[in-house]
Amino acid sequence: MPKVSDDPDQASSYDKLATGSQMNIVEVMVDSDSAGGKAATTSNAPRHQKAMLKLENGGPLDMDCDAQVLWMTVFSPAGCKANPVSCRLWAEPQKPGLSMNGDFIIGGIFTIHYYTNSGQNTYTMQPPQLQCTGSMDFRQMRYARALEFTIYEINNRTDLLPGITLGYQIYDSCSAERKAVEAAFQFVNGLDPDFNDSSSCLNSAATAVSALVVESSSTPPVSMARILGLFGIPQVSVYATCACLNDKHQFPAFFRTVPSDEHQAVALSRMIRHFGWTWIGAVCSDTEYGNYGMAAFLKAAREEGICVEYSEVYYRTQPRSKLERVANVIRRSTARVILAFLASGDMKFLLEELAREPLPPIQWIGSETWITDVDFLRFNMCAGAVGFGEPLALISGLHEFLVDLSPAQVSKSPLLTELWERSFNCNLKGRIDASMNVRQCDGSEDIRVLQNPYTYTSQLRNTVMVYKATYAIAHAIHGVICNNTQCNKNIQLSPWQVYNHLRRVNFTTKNGYQVNFDSNGDPVVVYDVINWQYNKDGALDMVTVGYYDSSKPKGQQFRMSSAVSWVGLQTEVPVSVCSESCPPGTRKAVQKGRPVCCYDCIPCAEGEISNMTDSWGCLHCSPEFWPNSKRDSCLPKPVEFLSWDDTLGIILTVFSITGAFMAVCVIAVFYKHRASPIVRANNSELSFLLLFSLILCFLCSLTFICQPSEWSCMLRHTAFGITFVLCISCVLGKTIVVLMAFRATLPGSNVMKWFGPPQQRLSVLIFTLIQVLICAIWLKLSPPFPFRNLKLYKERIILECGLGSAIGFWAVLGYIGFLALLCFILAFLARRLPDNFNEAKFITFSMLIFCAVWITFIPAYVSSPGKVTVAVEIFAILASSFGLIFCIFAPKCFIIVFRPEQNTKKHLMGKVPSKAL
Repeated sequence: MPKVSDDPDQASSYDKLATGSQMNIVEVMVDSDSAGGKAATTSNAPRHQKAMLKLENGGPLDMDCDAQVLWMTVFSPAGCKANPVSCRLWAEPQKPGLSMNGDFIIGGIFTIHYYTNSGQNTYTMQPPQLQCTGSMDFRQMRYARALEFTIYEINNRTDLLPGITLGYQIYDSCSAERKAVEAAFQFVNGLDPDFNDSSSCLNSAATAVSALVVESSSTPPVSMARILGLFGIPQVSVYATCACLNDKHQFPAFFRTVPSDEHQAVALSRMIRHFGWTWIGAVCSDTEYGNYGMAAFLKAAREEGICVEYSEVYYRTQPRSKLERVANVIRRSTARVILAFLASGDMKFLLEELAREPLPPIQWIGSETWITDVDFLRFNMCAGAVGFGEPLALISGLHEFLVDLSPAQVSKSPLLTELWERSFNCNLKGRIDASMNVRQCDGSEDIRVLQNPYTYTSQLRNTVMVYKATYAIAHAIHGVICNNTQCNKNIQLSPWQVYNHLRRVNFTTKNGYQVNFDSNGDPVVVYDVINWQYNKDGALDMVTVGYYDSSKPKGQQFRMSSAVSWVGLQTEVPVSVCSESCPPGTRKAVQKGRPVCCYDCIPCAEGEISNMTDSWGCLHCSPEFWPNSKRDSCLPKPVEFLSWDDTLGIILTVFSITGAFMAVCVIAVFYKHRASPIVRANNSELSFLLLFSLILCFLCSLTFICQPSEWSCMLRHTAFGITFVLCISCVLGKTIVVLMAFRATLPGSNVMKWFGPPQQRLSVLIFTLIQVLICAIWLKLSPPFPFRNLKLYKERIILECGLGSAIGFWAVLGYIGFLALLCFILAFLARRLPDNFNEAKFITFSMLIFCAVWITFIPAYVSSPGKVTVAVEIFAILASSFGLIFCIFAPKCFIIVFRPEQNTKKHLMGKVPSKAL
């Protein structure tokens, strides 16, 4: 038996305690959550059972069963060391169900039965030991015998542990934590109940197992791992998936060949998300397996955006009312997908309860414990179920080993005897029970033709985990006692040595199975995706439809290889959502007081889009883009400017060309009649220059009808400013000439010598050069430039010509206005001068129109949006130009063409009365 402590002082305390020389009372604390509790000398321990051990005359008088177990493991070694005369375990050690001697022993604990019978405790004598009852689980029996087979296979190999014979001791835990802990203590203590001297203690310790292979749900391994970890005995589980066992502080020597539930929870959440389910129900076992697994799943589900409508817990020993409540929650739920993280026993009770009343179609998602259990295929309500299972595998030679049994062989083992009798419903010779109407086995029974889970080896899953675990332990032992091809069976093998080598094993079995462990003692996570489908015979069958491999890069871990049959024989994935998906163009808004998966779909705001389904927010389009009508994509904003093919642009172009043509026609008329009095009397040189400038005014409006560019922006403003100043300068010159001409008729006046043709040309040139200078400064300092106006309209872009310098623009416009106002004032003063051909009154009307147009232009220009601004400017140019040509030249042309009799010098001088027009 291993020593509790090598410290002399501590050992002395145990000696005194055992002999009762100084201490006569000790309180032993037993953890009620696990039978393998901790011994302590304090009474302050909530949630613990307290066993009082009164030591009189060197031994305990009265202990309950749990205290006896602790007494055996803690105090007996010290007692042996202190008193070599006598030392005895209180409980009689149980014999293993299957065993074989060897140089090194590998232990095994399997759940072959599911019920126990402890008898009645009278509290006046030692409590009776637990006895396994109920039907045998043939599948678990296959696991136990797979351990036997693997050890036989290893013993026959020459490359692994040559010359070494491995033995085994296999116990039945009966699905009871207390029974499993008892077996764990027995592996530590050995089988010998009597210790006559100190050497027998050491011999007993030498017979302890090197490592254990355990097939059980997560709860018993938690207790066993705490106990075995204290002594460094490695425990390799093939079924315990609880993530809690990754804690190496509590379970330093725990390994497993089955993936942790933490990995399964992540894989399940990713699979659920893969199929688009965001609204599910969840049920789990009220055990370490279920609670830790569900906690890991809920965490992973939140990261995947999955909402859980309800999460119920249940354990098969709880009152029936709890089971009925869980079933009613499932029936009333709106989630059509349910994750069942349940142990097989709990799942069986739940399905039987749900079958009592009609159940709406439910898509089941199963954990590995029941989704690969063939016993559940009889529940048709689970048709279409999907879940993860260990990859299918074959173990060559296993089936032959399992069926290589005869009545003589099975009679040597109680477990094999029960297997035989329950398989054929008969009693072996010498075991006839008169109280039962069971026939005696007659020798015709042939286990080779037996069809039950024990002989079912065509699709192995967890059985392979036993195979891997046994080989892993064998490789670890090989690493301790073997050097190249030589092995020393006389080495005193320490469990910690096996543990250290077990952490580093990395090999491939002859069947091609890779075996290694990570820092948590877990294997590489690989799952098959299992789907329950109806076969050709109309019976449910398990079909592998995909896989999950955590070693692959993210995004490639989950793959589907074939079609899935869903609940109700649907070929399309069923829908399970709290709210329908929000289409592109909308965003999700969580409903108050409900989970995030319950939401309303709200259209994106103006200028925003959502380009994917179920978007939580909308995105702003960039400034040069605008959403389409569905608000699911950003389209380039239409660019707007006054173009040639625009209706407004065409109309203005026609008017511009028409005005220029009219000016050309007037020039032609004036040129043809240049010698006529009316042409000569109205300063023909300035008239021709004015007509030429009007042609330029009409044509400069065309520079505004095009896509703005750097050159067009500079040209349109400067051309407009210079041509209009040229035009107004000519009109001003004509006005001054008219006014001065009548002044010159006064006696002694020689004013006309200052307003002759040279002076007129010079004045027009000076006025025009001033505008040219203003434009040059404007272009030099801050010229007009093209820009894309994104602020005027949200849904379109306006191409405009920026003014550059607003001062320059208003200086150009102000100078034109100043000349026009000056011209208007002078013409107004000369309007009543006596002459039939006095131009002053026509110039007055033309300037009145010009000033009215441009005064109106200013507020219209400032307030007009987009291309209308350009149209307003063109309109002002054309209107003022047409005003000039009509007011000044139309009357003259009318007389020249239609009233030639008035185009005489006498009529000009006013000597002939003028006729009404």
